[in-house]
Parts: sequence; structure tokens; C-alpha cells
Amino acid sequence: AHISKETMKYLAGFPGRFIYVHTPKHGSWLNLVETLFGKMARTFLKHIRVTSKKELKDRILLGIKEINDSPVVHRWKKFNFAQNF
Repeated sequence: AHISKETMKYLAGFPGRFIYVHTPKHGSWLNLVETLFGKMARTFLKHIRVTSKKELKDRILLGIKEINDSPVVHRWKKFNFAQNF
């Protein structure tokens, strides 16, 4: 994530709750991660109520197992910015 100084200052007010992790600005591999998180949010995490972190962890692990049971092949495409714009 690319976070402003103001946001970093705000998050610092909650020690231990948020961890800033630098990621490359143009990391195309992040698209796959965002796709996975989106799929999780739209499917097995949608409209759920959990009573503990353990229950949430268990649901996430079960959902990941279900995703892994039906894999999807992602095809990488080379994108030439200058050619396309």
C-alpha cells in the first residue's frame, strides 16, 4: 500500500494494530493477491459474524482449501504501455 504521511501518523495512534508493509508500486503479482482477497470477501467472508480470531482463522483456512481444490491458471500478459497509449 502507498500511504500518506498523514495516514501513517493516524495509524501510529493504534500501536500493534496495523503493520505497514512496503510493496512495489508496480508489482503485477499484487493483482493476483488482490484477486484472492476480493474472492474471499465476495464468497466465504461475505456477511459473516465471528466470535473469535480462531473462528475467523478457521473460516479463512477452510475457504483457502476450497479455492485450492479448484485451481485457476492465471496467464501473464506482457503490457507495452507506449504501444497501447
